[in-house]
Parts: sequence; C-alpha cells; structure tokens
Amino acid sequence: MNTVAANHSRRQFLKTTVIATGGLLGSGLIVGCAVMPGTSAGTAMLPSATAPGAMPNAWVKIGADNTVSIICARSEMGQGVFTSLPMLVAEELEVSMDKIRVEMAPAREPYINTMLGGQLTGGSTSVPEAFEPLRAAGAQARMMLIAAAAQQWQVDASACRAENAMVIGPAGQTATYGSLAEAASKLEAPKTPKLKEASAFKIIGKPVKRLDTPAKVNGSAEFGMDVRLPGMLYAALAQCPVIGGKPTGFDATRAKAMPGVKHVVQITDGVAVVADTYWHARKALETVSVKWDEGAGKALSSASIGAGLKTASAKTGAVIKKVGDVDAGMKAAARKIEATYELPFLSHSPMEPMNFTADVRKDSVLLYGPTQFQQLAVGTAAAIAGVKPEQVTIRTTFLGGGFGRRIDVDFIAQVVEISKAVGAPVKLIWSREDDMKHDFYRPIALTQLSAGLDAQGMPTAINFHLTSPSVTSRLFSVFVKDGIDPFMTEAAAVPYAIPNQLADVVIHDTGLRVGYWRSVSHALNAFSNESFIDELAAAAGKDPLEYRRTLLANEPRHLNVLNIAAQKSGWGTALPAGRSRGVAVMDGYGTYLALVSEISVVGGEIQVHKVTVAADLGTMVNPNIVEQQIESSVIFGLSAALFGEITLKNGVVEQNNFNDYPIVRMNQSPAINITLVPSGGKPGGIGEPVTAMIGPAVANAVFAGTGKRLRKLPLRMA
Repeated sequence: MNTVAANHSRRQFLKTTVIATGGLLGSGLIVGCAVMPGTSAGTAMLPSATAPGAMPNAWVKIGADNTVSIICARSEMGQGVFTSLPMLVAEELEVSMDKIRVEMAPAREPYINTMLGGQLTGGSTSVPEAFEPLRAAGAQARMMLIAAAAQQWQVDASACRAENAMVIGPAGQTATYGSLAEAASKLEAPKTPKLKEASAFKIIGKPVKRLDTPAKVNGSAEFGMDVRLPGMLYAALAQCPVIGGKPTGFDATRAKAMPGVKHVVQITDGVAVVADTYWHARKALETVSVKWDEGAGKALSSASIGAGLKTASAKTGAVIKKVGDVDAGMKAAARKIEATYELPFLSHSPMEPMNFTADVRKDSVLLYGPTQFQQLAVGTAAAIAGVKPEQVTIRTTFLGGGFGRRIDVDFIAQVVEISKAVGAPVKLIWSREDDMKHDFYRPIALTQLSAGLDAQGMPTAINFHLTSPSVTSRLFSVFVKDGIDPFMTEAAAVPYAIPNQLADVVIHDTGLRVGYWRSVSHALNAFSNESFIDELAAAAGKDPLEYRRTLLANEPRHLNVLNIAAQKSGWGTALPAGRSRGVAVMDGYGTYLALVSEISVVGGEIQVHKVTVAADLGTMVNPNIVEQQIESSVIFGLSAALFGEITLKNGVVEQNNFNDYPIVRMNQSPAINITLVPSGGKPGGIGEPVTAMIGPAVANAVFAGTGKRLRKLPLRMA
C-alpha cells in the first residue's frame, strides 16, 4: 500500500501529518525548547497555568507536587534514550535523576528530529540531535524558576541559585520547584538560556543507571504486546507467500465456525481472522483458503536477482566522490589490484515481531504500539480511515527491538484497515514466520573495487563502484537526486590518504522491497572497503594495521582509535595456536571507531573469541549506555556476518524462523573489550556504526589465519 506520495518532500509530508494532541495535565510549569530550523531556543511559548496542553514544544513539565517530567521524543527500543535524553535536561535543570519521570511524546511537529526531518528514531541521531536543544530546555526552565523565586523573595535573580530541584536565595531561603512552578509558568521565557561548560557537568558523562530498567524487570513496562483496550479483539493475518501478491478471494467457512472467531475480512495485503484471543485467531487462520494474485513477484529468485545485479553493475554510476585523476593514478601504478564483494538481503528480526493496536471510529483513530516513525504512522492511518491527521492520536510503547524495521508502517496500515472493517479496537500480531517473510529487507549489494599500487606497495588510486537497491527511492524519492541516494553512500569514501579516488553508485531495483537496517549503508560499504584495504596491505607485503597507520597519518581521530585498539588487543603479540587477528577502521554518525577481532577456524567453522573496540564519539552522555550499544552492535553485526542471508525461490522467501535464520547464541558470543575515548565537542551516534565493522574485521582475521580471502557475506569457509 502506498502510504507516502512520491512527489511529496519529507517536510511537506510531515506538515500534512502533524497532529496536535495534548497530554500535559495539571497545573505547573511546562517548557519547550526544541531548536527547529530557522528558530532559536528562546522562541518557545509558555502556557498559562489554566491552559495546560496548549503548549507546543513541551519538553519539561514541573508539577505542583515537585514532580519533574521529561518528554522523550524518540522511541525507546533498548538503546537507552529514556535515560540519556532526560540526562541532558536534568543536567541544566539541576535535578537529580532519581526525581525524573519520563513520558513519551505525542506526534507533533516540535518533536521532529531535525537531523532527519521527521518525528523519527533512527540514524544514530537521538543524542547528537538533542544534545543542545534539551539542555537548553532544562536551562530555560531553571532560569524561569529562579526568576519566580527572586520575585517572591524580592531579591535579584543573580543572587539566587538552583540545586537539587529547589531554588536557594541569598539569605538561605529555599523553595521547591513545585512550589514555584505556577508562578514561573507566567513569566516570559529567556531567549538565550546559558548552557554549562563541560567542566561543570554533574550528570552528563556519568554512568547513570537506566531509568527504564525497574519497569522492565518488574513487568510494568508496556510493550505493544501488552496493550489492552476495552472491547479489543485480536487479528492474525494471512499474507501472500509470494512477494507483492494480493488476495482475490477466500473461503472461511470452517474458520467462522471455530471458537472465538468474530470476523474474517479481506484487506489490501491479505485476509485477517479477528477473534477474542490471538490463539483463536491464529488457529482459525490456518483453516482459511485464500486465492492469490501472485503477480510479477513469482519470477523472483536469488539467482535471477544476482544476475540482474551483475548486469546492472556494468552501468556507469553516479559519482559521489572524485579526488585527483584515477585513470592517471592507475596508469602510473606498478601493479593493479581488483576485487568484488557481495552482500545478501538481510532480515531485521527484532525479538518482538510486528504488532500494533488500532481503534478506528467515525471521526477519530487511536493508534497504540511500537513504531520508530510516529508521523508516518499518523498520516497513513488518517488516509485509510478517512479522517484528518489531527483526529489521529498515537501512543508509542516500548519497542522490543527496531533496527530500522519499525520505520515502515505496513503493519500499522493493516491493523487500521482491519479495525475500520470490523468497527472495534483490534490488535494485529504477526507470527515470527510472518515477520521473516514480509520484512523490508536490508538491500543486497555488489561492490567492485580496484586500486593501483606503487613500487612500495602504497595506493596511487582507488575506484569504488557500488550497485544496490535504494531504500530512499521508495520512502522519500525526492531526496534521491542525480542517481544518488545519500543513504547508500555512507562509508563509501575511504578516509585513507590516497591521491586519486573515484567512488560511484548504481541504483538497481531488484523487485524485493528493501528497508533501512541497522547502520544502513555503512554495513555495505565498510565490509567492501575495509576488506579491500586489507587486500592492498597483503599485496604490498605489509602488516594490515601498520598499512592503515601510514594511510591515516593525517587523520588524527581515526589514527588514535586505531592505535588504542591495537594496544588493547595485543596486536603483534603471540596468539594461541590456530588463532588470528583482523582489523577494521571506520567513521560513521560522527563517531570514530577501530575494531580488532580474534578468531579461529575449527572444522570449517569460524569462531570469534575476542573483539576489541576503541570508540571516539566526542562527548559521551552516558558511558554505560555507550558500552551497551557497542556490545549489542557487535552481536547484531556478527550474527549477520556469520549467518545472515535471505534467499528467494519462485518469489517466496525461503527463511522462516531462527532455525534457518540463526543469530549468535550466548555460547557463540565473543568476549568484548571496549575502550571509550572522550574527545569533547559534539557527541556522535553509537547505536549503529559498530554493526558495520565486525564483518570485515572477522573476514580479515580469517585471511590472516588461513590465507583464504572471503569476499561474500555471510562468511563461509566452503
């Protein structure tokens, strides 16, 4: 189902789908300070105490009972934003973290991620994008509370200070934030709240415990599966096994007679059984006979897709980087090296399969569940239900993993159709098999690299040529210009000092739907580039880490993390028999990384024993969460590197569940040693980039230990 018109820009689309629901209850101070394009931090409006909820840009809410609530505009899917983002506010507000409550934001334009142009969680942008705006929101609230206290005490505000959720006056007077909130809400917001210097941070940079952990331990945390509405029914959906197929009819005679079944309805994507429990719906669905129009998708197979990709790679690509003269550099070279790298389609496979709840009524829609893209969900639901976007309310739960899959809203469109058809609130739950076979897959890729080496083995030129589908062409085609999808080119241009460089891309539609996947094109391009640099080092007869050091001499942040990873991993020291090391270096999302893997090959199987990571992401908000994200990325990326592959036969995805699409198990997980390298300045993103690095580092270690170069993922010795 088309949910976004191709001729709309992202911003235009968002303007048509923004909603203005409230949700800020009770008297008190509500402060908003999101810095949007063309505005300053001081443009936030303050509501009167009698008009809560009328306040746009609301980030900080202080109740009369001294409760401090922080509005979180990013979906929490395990990456820690329900802790790291409130830390930014608390730092400037002078509130300890144990006094903080966190509320999920509604879908509103002020909560747009200014780095991505939508109320969207992805791209490792949550902390980098919020770092200054949320601190400004906290500082603004602090200054207003101090001003209110100063008025009350008839003293100069400069003689007062804030500490631990209270204002302290020059004579030792004290007033809690809660007692000042109503008066403060009537004051004019300061236009340029002064932010702390990094040296004054008390919370930022500290290993604060996650605020969501207690709820997740005691079971009170709400995920999509936990949603219950009065009168809610459950739906299970049959979708065409062939990619892109649609239903043309069905026979549900047996299903309608089964226990608990209330409705059987045909929607755009399939046939849904709606029942009083999910089990009743799923069991009844097994008896429904559906007629399908399989369409052109039936012709798709892994072999035909691979052949088409190879044919497309012969085209001249759109240039994304050109330095010097590659042809001249190749001609001047003493020798030429060429290699081709292949990457498969991948599933997202979050632990929580797709699910969502919708309650469609004549003049309103309630959406309730896990999503990474609130505004796309709202716009899609409004179009299907025939209501205005402002008549759609969305409540975002915790996400049981996202990895980019929940940016798409196909499952939300489905449940809205079902609820509209049956006239009741409905929760749609996909099975694991549904999730595996109807994903928006990580794109396949074919990358051809060539380089010239001088007599000393150093590169004189490098040519990078990528052929792959474009995700952005489907979701936001207006951003694909002159044949370049900016989310295909990440990590395509190497940081190495090579005098002549040419990088280009060919967009090729394979017919299989693709989506953004954790680390997006970093995962495609880091594998090929870091594998190829290793090949150049081998051709030159040089140590691969020393080779990189030479080429990164003018890149201090890359070089620093490489040196740290080398030292921490014991690079160059003796290893137990049968073990070897491999290295990869990359920058992505404003973060600089080096990773060393230590592996062995036993009985034809690759075993990864140890992974060493050095990460420089500028200013770290919460080092504990940074380490968690690196560990998560290593396991996620290693699963893809060793096992991940989606294949097709006659238009049907062949994988079904974790038995034939395995992930790394606990007994296969390596020891992970992390060194964080704080360098100050703006924070980089860390939720994704390490995912892209484990594959090439392991492949390079395999070569170091066996002499066999693996240029295709997943990594297989035979």
